[in-house]
Amino acid sequence: MPTIKVTDIAYGRLRAPDLDVMEEFLTDFGMVRAARTRNALYMRGTDPAHHIHVTELGEPAFVGLAWYAASEADLHRLAKLAGASAVEAIDEPGGGKRVRLTEPNGYQIEVVHGIERLAPIPVSRQPLNFGDEPLKRAGVLMRLKRGPAHVKRIGHGVMGSPDLRGTVAWFRDTLGLVCSDDVYAGAKDNIIGSFNRCDRGEEYVDHHVFFCIQHEKKGLNHLSFEVQDVDDVFLGHEHLRQKGKYEHMWGLGRHLLGSQIYDYWADPWGRTHEHWTDTDRINIEAGSNLWSAEDGLVSQWGERPPERMLNRICA
Repeated sequence: MPTIKVTDIAYGRLRAPDLDVMEEFLTDFGMVRAARTRNALYMRGTDPAHHIHVTELGEPAFVGLAWYAASEADLHRLAKLAGASAVEAIDEPGGGKRVRLTEPNGYQIEVVHGIERLAPIPVSRQPLNFGDEPLKRAGVLMRLKRGPAHVKRIGHGVMGSPDLRGTVAWFRDTLGLVCSDDVYAGAKDNIIGSFNRCDRGEEYVDHHVFFCIQHEKKGLNHLSFEVQDVDDVFLGHEHLRQKGKYEHMWGLGRHLLGSQIYDYWADPWGRTHEHWTDTDRINIEAGSNLWSAEDGLVSQWGERPPERMLNRICA
């Protein structure tokens, strides 16, 4: 049995030597500043979470991932594990409590509860005329406002690890994640990728909240964020492209495993951030599947992942 079952991913934590430059990128990416101190930047989406992205001032680094506990009692259960911190008051904007752990690759895992919630940021969208609903916008012209995408929330984190099996086992045993799809190369026991979701029983959740890739390097492959709709994916792509100073990593396309319409961009220090919309949502009854890399790691439309995307592991 897992120690606890986290309810969702909360935020990713990075370091960067220039918070002004990081804030500019994340604003262009579609986030909004929630708070900023002398030593850290906290960015939010349009959903009520106080922040979904933290950047500490320092040399470029991936610090770790944070997850929501279902209750404070779960924090006390985690605090009993070897190497875990005590239950701490979070001395950062948004407050709350947390327990800090270290996953097998040495990165920090925060499990948090009670962080302040904010009023959602309203986003007005026009209805779309579809084939079987051709008059949803009858008589009204579609006119999209140019600018950044509107990031709603963080969706998942992706890490590379030389020990995929050990890493995935830790996340399942400690945080209660369950397998959605494993991917193999060659022999079926040669697992090279593992998609994992939260276990909220009969409640539907994102297809994956954590993906791990077998890689000679350990670190972050990307952080992933849901945007409002398919127009937002394209608007965000155009906005970042027109800025002329950000590295486009991959997209546009639609994944097979997870089914998201995706677009990937790197921040000024090379850490990849994903926009997506329209993921598969499944519950515990969905079970898990095993795929070959040839069948599973493809796009339903769009190019295959380029080498710069597959090999971008940031420590």
